[in-house]
Amino acid sequence: MAKALQILQKYWKHESFRDPQEAIITNVLERKDTFALLPTGGGKSVCYQIPGIMLDGITLVISPLIALIKDQIENLQKKNIKAIALLGGISQNEIIDLLDNCQFGNYKFLYLSPERLQQDWILERLKQLPINLIAIDEAHCVSQWGHDFRPAYLKIKRLKTDFPTVPFLAVTASATDRVQKDIIENLALNEPKIFKKSFARENLAYHVIKTEDKLYKIQQILTKNTQSSIIYVRNRKSCIETAQQLNHLGFKATYFHGGLPIKEKESNRLLWMENKVQVIVATNAFGMGIDKPDVKTVIHIQLPENLENYYQEAGRAGRNGVKAFAILLVHPGDVTTTENQFKAVTVDRKFLKEVYYKLNNFFQIAYGEGFNEQFSFNLNQFCAHYNFPVLKTFNALQFLDRQGIITLLNENSEKVKMQFIVPSKEVIRYTSLHPEEEKIITSILRTYSGIFEIPTAINPIAIAKKNNTSEAVVLKIIHNLDTSGCIQLQTQNNDSSITFNEVREDDLTINRIVKFLENQNEIKSRQLQSVIEYATNETKCKSKILLSYFDEKNVEDCGICSYCVAKKKNDPEMIGSQIIEHLKTHPLSSRELENALSYSTEELIFALQILLEKDIVSLNNQNKYYLK
Repeated sequence: MAKALQILQKYWKHESFRDPQEAIITNVLERKDTFALLPTGGGKSVCYQIPGIMLDGITLVISPLIALIKDQIENLQKKNIKAIALLGGISQNEIIDLLDNCQFGNYKFLYLSPERLQQDWILERLKQLPINLIAIDEAHCVSQWGHDFRPAYLKIKRLKTDFPTVPFLAVTASATDRVQKDIIENLALNEPKIFKKSFARENLAYHVIKTEDKLYKIQQILTKNTQSSIIYVRNRKSCIETAQQLNHLGFKATYFHGGLPIKEKESNRLLWMENKVQVIVATNAFGMGIDKPDVKTVIHIQLPENLENYYQEAGRAGRNGVKAFAILLVHPGDVTTTENQFKAVTVDRKFLKEVYYKLNNFFQIAYGEGFNEQFSFNLNQFCAHYNFPVLKTFNALQFLDRQGIITLLNENSEKVKMQFIVPSKEVIRYTSLHPEEEKIITSILRTYSGIFEIPTAINPIAIAKKNNTSEAVVLKIIHNLDTSGCIQLQTQNNDSSITFNEVREDDLTINRIVKFLENQNEIKSRQLQSVIEYATNETKCKSKILLSYFDEKNVEDCGICSYCVAKKKNDPEMIGSQIIEHLKTHPLSSRELENALSYSTEELIFALQILLEKDIVSLNNQNKYYLK
């Protein structure tokens, strides 16, 4: 394993492997099927990227997360490791070119979504590649009992027939025992060695805090813990408003959500990563690839959708091994509100069918057509046009995405129209002065033949894929051409893009997938009840509740969660004596006492009531307590 360690040190700048990365890599290099359950932050990608570099040939990585694929491709390319991806919205000819590059261009990694395996001709082309390892990321998607089931994952085991001697590595960050069994069976893993790292985080204190005033409680927490923090919220509006409120209170805060332009996302992320702001307020769009070791607190101000997501988001605290806090703030009305919201956004068969039908009409796709067509998409405009509720519609589109019917990219992109307004000889002159841009410009000219005559809509994503670069690079070159006066440019921001992966078939499509919708709704309902149990249970260790959810048995109380701490120090007489000590100097309000002492509001008020009844303290006309 000396070579593997050298690769880790050279490309990832880590001195040693995390447990059990080294054992997983060893098993893969011995060409054995492997199942790895590593909690968030456990370094799953290293487990297939290092063997992929070491083995001759190319590693096939199957992942459902387009954003994660893009992120990993960019990171590998920065390390000068050749990697390529087959994403939606590119033509068959472009895919053929990319696969030719894989076959003859000495590439080490080929990423694709599981839906690509449903195309027989792609499977035939894959057989021609020197594939040395097949890695299945987010492997829980193969199980109907997983929180993100995708039917396309069931097609992966076909690769076992085509590549009988190639090892499979299935990795996931969340799988119960039942899901683990499904993964092994549905991927046809051959006597796999199973690696499981405990979900226990000994340095992470899980706290559930009941409060009537969440902003005041956040102020207390951030004042006490001045290090880097994340606050998770459920929507974009809360994201912006909470950041503004914190800045108004004197904290340095920024925000991050999926609707921000790419440059603003990166700018805000760097402010936080470089500790120029203490807090980043974010939706669940924030997290992929975030490995900041010094996060002290992760605060959720609304109940999460499920404990899988909560564990992953909370787990971004304390990765340096120092004590950290995962805090869930709960208002007395949160449970009822969350249950009502769940009902309001749950998609049934009728609504799913209507959204799918209208989506095709919106883009004027005829019955039997639409395969592999890509469109810029604004969710709010679509919902306004058909009077659909936004969040429920987004859930319907997300379900269609997970079933492989469409690919929905929830990121800002630019809709670009351009026309060259100088003669072709001037374009040649421009490229001679900017040779680093020549390849992209030539690709645009070859792809869009009428671009000198009329304003032409171009697809920067497709151009980027064709040239094995990023969309940002293509857009920068286009803007350079505009600044230089070579083109006339029209741009428009869009929230996302949609690629249709199947031809339009209306009822046939919906009837085929509705059973998965019903199953998903049942799973989500159970997951919500698990969240409510975690938030409201006052008789059990919070860490124990989480670990039990992930099927870990015989777990000891953690000693540092809100339940364990309260169990140690909730004696009203002891609290009362501490209150008396604080009041010896000057009168204090209940909030000032709460700020000074680490007790819940309920515990403090109860102790104060006893002191009032014993005539030890009294209230002055400023509502402050003082010793009599």
